[in-house]
Amino acid sequence: MDKLVGTVKNELTFENVLTTAMKTPGVKINRSQFLRKELIKYCPESQIIQAIKYNPAKAGISREMINKISKSVIDFETTKVTGLSIAASLPGGIAAVGAAAADITSYFVFILRTLQELSYLYGFDEFDFSEDNVDAETMNFITIFLGVMFGVQGTSAALQKIANNLAKQVSKKLPQKALTKGTIYPVVKKIATKSGNKMTKQIFADSLASAIPIAGGLLSGGLTYATFKPACMKLRKNLMSYTLSDPEFYKTNVDDIIDVFDESL
Repeated sequence: MDKLVGTVKNELTFENVLTTAMKTPGVKINRSQFLRKELIKYCPESQIIQAIKYNPAKAGISREMINKISKSVIDFETTKVTGLSIAASLPGGIAAVGAAAADITSYFVFILRTLQELSYLYGFDEFDFSEDNVDAETMNFITIFLGVMFGVQGTSAALQKIANNLAKQVSKKLPQKALTKGTIYPVVKKIATKSGNKMTKQIFADSLASAIPIAGGLLSGGLTYATFKPACMKLRKNLMSYTLSDPEFYKTNVDDIIDVFDESL
């Protein structure tokens, strides 16, 4: 067991798992296709076009509607990742390392999928990454989202700053470019370190659960469910509070917006 834990600790680092997850087929969510699929059940075509061009709030879609859709998205992804976690964790003994690696990578694939889906519903532009390459700026952006999901102190303020800047740009019909190195660099390393520490706890829990034949699969699935959905709901709670996702914000001519940021980071 000591050898198993040591192997997991050395091989399944935050950076390795996140990089692998981001290269996994199916992790990328096409923003336009996703918004159309989710909104077509409730909105006319003209409104969907505006939602894709700008964002759902700018298109006049209510927060209540977006909150309803986002909860449905989280429930759907939670069900899928929990089922896969149970299946991946069934082997025991020597196979536990491979099971743990597959389990935690799958976990982060679904975290990344849900992260994108929630961000698109609440007004963010499309993430600039493919399964072959992810630039440093996009990686930093994703890391901030993960920090919010994992409850890393200061990340909510950082993400709100980015959202406020983007809302201002959308309101003035400027090209969407929410990120600058100056905006996110001060907190990126802090977020990565703390997110990695929190993730490591989950890795050990899953790896040990995977070493228990049969019952381990059920235990690991329970752990996944207990951590995945709360993380997604935490991000959702933050996103729904931003001016970026408030239809009323876009009905007024706003020259400036409150810029909230924790200068102590």
